[in-house]
Amino acid sequence: MNYAARQINTPSRVVVVAFLAVILVGTALLSLPISVAEGEEASWVSALFTATSAVCVTGLAVHDTAAHWTVFGEVVILTLIQIGGIGIMSLASILAVIVSGKLGLRARLNTQAETKTLGPGDVRQVIVGVVKITLLAEAVTAAFLTVRFMTGYGEPFGRALYYGIFHSVSAFTNAGFALWPDSIMRFVDDVWICLPLALAVVAGGLGFPVYAVLRKDWRRPSRWSLHAKITLGATAVLLFGGALAVTILEWNNPATFGPLAPGLRILAGFFHSAMTRSGGLNSVDTSQMHENTWLVSDVLMFIGAGSASTGGGIKVTTFALLGYVILAEIRGEPDVTAGRRRIAEHIQRQALTIALLSVAAVVLGTLVMMVLTPFTLDRVLFEVVSAFGTVGLSTGITAGVGPTGHLVLTTLMFIGRLGPVTLGAALALNVQTRRFRYPEERPLVG
Repeated sequence: MNYAARQINTPSRVVVVAFLAVILVGTALLSLPISVAEGEEASWVSALFTATSAVCVTGLAVHDTAAHWTVFGEVVILTLIQIGGIGIMSLASILAVIVSGKLGLRARLNTQAETKTLGPGDVRQVIVGVVKITLLAEAVTAAFLTVRFMTGYGEPFGRALYYGIFHSVSAFTNAGFALWPDSIMRFVDDVWICLPLALAVVAGGLGFPVYAVLRKDWRRPSRWSLHAKITLGATAVLLFGGALAVTILEWNNPATFGPLAPGLRILAGFFHSAMTRSGGLNSVDTSQMHENTWLVSDVLMFIGAGSASTGGGIKVTTFALLGYVILAEIRGEPDVTAGRRRIAEHIQRQALTIALLSVAAVVLGTLVMMVLTPFTLDRVLFEVVSAFGTVGLSTGITAGVGPTGHLVLTTLMFIGRLGPVTLGAALALNVQTRRFRYPEERPLVG
């Protein structure tokens, strides 16, 4: 192992151990009698599952959050969500800074348009920026929701504020927890609830590096970094393309979009597409959607959100880079280019490695869950992709997969949240230059 590879052990271990520690503390707190409502069972498996889902900002739940947990338990969950949301953005951004420094890109990160996303400067400044963005976005969303709960539903100020804060944090961190047993299905026809939540999810899924670029040159897109351009462009395509596909597929489904007015069907389609970015809330009954809609959702959930964001998945940049690789190969071009920039070969290999290992994790997880549970492949695949992509949407089988299935999903949530971040950093820092090359051979492909 070279020096760079040895160096990554420390930051990667810190990230993994820190998240494990927070999960274990959360599990202990949720196992306390004070956290569980009277008459409910305080199972350590359900506590571990819920704590992992909260810290990894997933949103899958074994129990109805409001009915099973006390206010103390809900506050514990909210705290774990906030730690997981701010922590993952901060740690991912810090790792990006470390990677940039180790690769000798300090000057280029500070001055070149191609890599403006992060400068390896003061780490404290990075964390402060992440915290400011997070708290500002959550405060704005909470204000909208609080006013709406008061004026539209007659909630007293205290309860409206609590609802507003909880769901704004859940949305921006892409956590997907809600304080109603039907998620937010009761608000499917309320644009003042659905739209702020959807926009908060999208905003949280862009990532701090994109905000760092927009803060400097938001009026001059030509000066944006390639990362920012790819993230914003791919997010827009997947968000609106997914909304179009879901709306068309569910338009006449009497169990989901069918009873809604045309305008509300479009809103519901946009909302569902936004939630597959890693949001996890649902405004219609996901279990009643068509199988082809589940498949579209699987693809969107697997891709996920932006790098160094609160969202999960393989990330939109990884997906887009693989698209550029395929396009270059089809055209027979010697270099992979994007936005008049050549993509380094080791970056291409990193994207391919992360994508294929993620596919392997989903396939293996699906196989194990098929053995452990009686549910059909389409439902199991949806659940596994949702867990790995830290999304939180479900076809209604979460509570029925049993304790062993819950442990499998817990593992997938943890791997899905930390795997791409730490693996990406490790691959970047493990780049090395050989002073010789082996003779070339060309095995048959295809």
